[in-house]
Amino acid sequence: MTFFGDLLERYRSYHRAEPVMIWYAGLLGAVAFPLFFLLRFSRQGLGYDDFYLRLAAAGLCLLLILRRWWPARLQPYFYEYSYGVLIFLLPFMFMFTALKNGGDTAGVASTLMAVFFVIFMTDWRNMLLMVGVGFSAAIGAFWLTEPEPFVSPEYVGRLPTLLLVMVGGSLFKLAMERATAAMVRSAYASIAGSIAHEMRNPLAHIGHSLEQLEQVLPPPGVTEQALGPRQIDALYRHVSEGERAVQRGLQVIAMTLDEVNGKAADPASLKLLSAAAVVDKAVREFVFDDDAARERVTVSVEEDFVFLGDETSCLFALFNLLKNALYYVSSAPQLQVRLSVGGQTIRVLDNGPGIPAAQLSRLFEPFRSVGKSGGTGLGLSYCMRAMRSIGGMITCDSRPGQYTEFTLRFPVVPPDRQEAHRRELSDWLRGALAGKRLLVVDDDPAQARAAVRKLEGLEVAIDEAGDGQAALDLLASRRYELVLMDIRMAGIDGYSVVERIRRDGVSLNPEVRVLAHSSEPEHLARVKAQKVGMDGFLPKPCSQLSMLEAMAQAIRAPRHRRVMAATRPLGGRTVVVADDSAGNRRLVSAYLGAAGASVVEAGSGSLAIQAMRERPADALVVDIHMPGMGGIETAAAIRASGMPWAGVPIVALTGRSDADIRREAQQAGVSAFLVKPVEAGALCSTLEALLKQTPAPAVQVRPAAHGLLDEGRLEGYRRLDMLDEVLADYLPRLEELSGAFGQAVRSRRLQEAEEVLHALLGAAGEAGAAALHEEVRRIYVPIVETGDWPQGLDWLDRIDRLASTSVSALRAYGAGPQPVTAG
Repeated sequence: MTFFGDLLERYRSYHRAEPVMIWYAGLLGAVAFPLFFLLRFSRQGLGYDDFYLRLAAAGLCLLLILRRWWPARLQPYFYEYSYGVLIFLLPFMFMFTALKNGGDTAGVASTLMAVFFVIFMTDWRNMLLMVGVGFSAAIGAFWLTEPEPFVSPEYVGRLPTLLLVMVGGSLFKLAMERATAAMVRSAYASIAGSIAHEMRNPLAHIGHSLEQLEQVLPPPGVTEQALGPRQIDALYRHVSEGERAVQRGLQVIAMTLDEVNGKAADPASLKLLSAAAVVDKAVREFVFDDDAARERVTVSVEEDFVFLGDETSCLFALFNLLKNALYYVSSAPQLQVRLSVGGQTIRVLDNGPGIPAAQLSRLFEPFRSVGKSGGTGLGLSYCMRAMRSIGGMITCDSRPGQYTEFTLRFPVVPPDRQEAHRRELSDWLRGALAGKRLLVVDDDPAQARAAVRKLEGLEVAIDEAGDGQAALDLLASRRYELVLMDIRMAGIDGYSVVERIRRDGVSLNPEVRVLAHSSEPEHLARVKAQKVGMDGFLPKPCSQLSMLEAMAQAIRAPRHRRVMAATRPLGGRTVVVADDSAGNRRLVSAYLGAAGASVVEAGSGSLAIQAMRERPADALVVDIHMPGMGGIETAAAIRASGMPWAGVPIVALTGRSDADIRREAQQAGVSAFLVKPVEAGALCSTLEALLKQTPAPAVQVRPAAHGLLDEGRLEGYRRLDMLDEVLADYLPRLEELSGAFGQAVRSRRLQEAEEVLHALLGAAGEAGAAALHEEVRRIYVPIVETGDWPQGLDWLDRIDRLASTSVSALRAYGAGPQPVTAG
């Protein structure tokens, strides 16, 4: 029995990888056997009447097709059933009917065809057994049912050919399988090598950040040592760079796995996106090798447009195109990369070495790389799949030695769809904020008023605070749902305000949502905002829609870990954490413990079940992939246990997010599914929501290539009837700040110049002075990062000229006639 059991297991393994092969065989047989019986009437001489034999064969094939509806108790025997059916359908039936019909030419051909089918339906060992058993049974049945058995010499003479077909077909199939396996191994090796290659850069960035952190830290000693503000800023900057490097590494891995698994975009994740905002975010979040590489990339917005897409997929696609273009920096010192937005397209143009015309047609095929070593060739195929998943397309035009241009084309979103999205978002916010209050904190009255005007449609009570102390006073006296917080303010800044809320627990607002709203460089400010307990970051300037979306995201987001620690939403709950990695268990346990939960750790699924038997638990957090009893098996065992704790919430953690794993986990009884690396807020919020159902035991870089003014923003103000008010507030402010900045620079007062430049950055953005805003940012970010003046003084003249021309242009724009819209 061991021999036959081994053969059957080989047969199972052969078909587990692609079970649809048996389904196809059943479908083909259910149609072909009755059809070919009818063809016997089209030739002279009906021959052997195999009607009942073919009827039985069609019935057996029908059962193969209907496997999904088999009773559960019979499902385990499907492969044994199909094994016997294939023997009956192919070698037995074809040879038996051929012998019954005298072994003519048609009989020889049908027998050869049966052998070919068997070769492709199983491995060579089972092929020999199936053919041997089927042919032997057919010969025996023929001799038993035929009074005067006679086999045609022509048929017998073809038997050596049949043997040759079996041997040759098996050898060719074996060679093909080996070639396929070699290709798969090569692809796996290429993928592994590419991930290792791609991870070198992020790891190098992390190493560099750690070196810089070491340089900032004071010398070791036994006495207390204080760090100055500049040192602390430097620490945050290096932490930010390290986090961005980690994020880039995770993005590379996620993109590669998505492409290998053929993961399609989830329709539920598609939302309306601004093309200019996506391009801007891609450039801001892309991890450049150095500042020189960043200077090679420019952005031009000829005409912004809205498209329906998945932001993460679009960002990955742009990251890949940027990475490909910048790959040639070392060999092309004059390389420049330009991203342009307009006409429902995003174009990425570089003046690198180009791509030969012969390779353009196959450029987007998987595992195809042009002119690069160490890559998988998956990046561009990912871009193509990401674009097709949203109804778009990506094309490439290139001339060797001149340029390469990738064009991403997006489908048009009708205006009524855009307006419906805006209404839906506003309606949701009105419902979420009904009867509640908002607080806008900003030391610039003009920017505070602009923010309030953008929120007027929400029909919610809004208070304003002009500085940090005023904000603290209001937070101590009134309950707020959300705070829109400026960061850099005189006196108590936004960081300090939120730090006091989270640390001291302002009695009326321990869980208030705080949305940072600032002109600070986003990659630096975001780390600080997360540290003190803010729930999101909204760059200045921003559109009304961007503000509403950021507010909705902040309200929906899991609560910050500092809020969790203060409110302890899992207090009194016992959670079992099962993971074979001790480090992962400690990390998850720390998250849950900070939220008030009592945690029991288990190193396997069986130990988790044992822990729940010994001590009643309220929930289980389990890793999907553990040796022995994995997370799915653990969940299924708990649900089937019949114990009082069989219905506890089960949260599964895994590094894989494909649909098959999710479906299998849900069928096993998993309540929620989180992808590693899991965040504390998401984990605790998920458990809190599940337990409630169970009875208790970046700074936006606005490109200026379009022109002096941001006419889209100004027209938005005009539609809101805010244009005159905005210009009246900001034109004097721009003149005042540009003058104050010049004085601070000439007097070499760096701290004062930085503060004035920060205010000028925000004022220029809100006023729609796009070119001035970009120029100020170009100077401001290096000053903040390095704590020193930029080289030369020509930048001061540029800011003075841009401030003067921007003010004049804004006055002319405000005095000009309102545009007449068609229709």
